Amino acid sequence: MTGLTHLDAEGHARMVDVGDKAVTARQATATGRIAMSDEALAAIRDGLVKKGDVLAVARVAGIMAAKRTSDVVPLCHPLPLTRVVLDLTIEANGIVATATCATDGKTGVEMEALTAVSVALLTVYDMAKALDRGMVIGGVRLLAKSGGKSGDWQA
Repeated sequence: MTGLTHLDAEGHARMVDVGDKAVTARQATATGRIAMSDEALAAIRDGLVKKGDVLAVARVAGIMAAKRTSDVVPLCHPLPLTRVVLDLTIEANGIVATATCATDGKTGVEMEALTAVSVALLTVYDMAKALDRGMVIGGVRLLAKSGGKSGDWQA
C-alpha cells in the first residue's frame, strides 16, 4: 500500500502499534479562529452573552476535549496528558484559539491539540449563535510538534 501507518497491507484501517516505541516527552501546539460580527464579539468581550462566560466555558470545553480525543477520533491512542493549555484571544472580528498539549508517551499529541482548538471554537459558536449564526470557523492547523522519532516540526 502507501506507507501510511494507519493502513495495513490490504489498505484497511488499523490502529498503529506503538508497543516498541520509546517513551519521550512530546508536545504539540495548534490554532484556529472563529470570525464573527462586531456585535457578537462585543457581547463576548463584555460578558453579555445570555448563556454565560463564553471564553471560560470554551476554554474548559477545549481542555476536556483534548482529554477525550481518542473517544472521538477512532484510531487515536488514549494518552495520559501531562498538560493542556488553551488560550483564547479576542482580535478584530474574531477569536483565536491556541492549544498546547504535552505528554510523556509513545505517540504524539497533535490530535489532542487540534481537537482542543476545534471544540473550543465550536463552543464559542454554540454559546453565541443567537447573536450571529454566520460565524465562520477556519484555519485550524498544527503550528508545532516536538518529541518522538520524527523529531521537531514547525509550520
